[in-house]
Amino acid sequence: MKIFINLIRNLLGGIIVLIDLITRGFPLKRPIQDQKQIEQEAKDLSLYQFFACPFCIKTRRAMYKLNLPIAKRNASSGSPFRDELLAEGGKIQTPCLRIEKDGKVEWLYESSEIIRYLQQRFA
Repeated sequence: MKIFINLIRNLLGGIIVLIDLITRGFPLKRPIQDQKQIEQEAKDLSLYQFFACPFCIKTRRAMYKLNLPIAKRNASSGSPFRDELLAEGGKIQTPCLRIEKDGKVEWLYESSEIIRYLQQRFA
């Protein structure tokens, strides 16, 4: 039964990913210097995610539209990033944005909160 549920979940997730790729539009265009500054600031961010998770797809779509080159870390079973997410973030929940700033690390959960943070900081 669990295998069947995982199969359906992955199939639906794949369909959502495909629809996202087809309908995502174009990334935000910035002057070259502004984009270089954004890329520098984005180096302190990492998105812990599952590939087919609808909330992760929503977050990645916002990152794409904002033209943010944020590192994506797969938190699937067996991944070292999954262990890192649990040990440092406190729970295995995706999407989760790891924010490094002034020597401190903040873990931001919930797709809507992550998107709001990214829009406020980079839009």
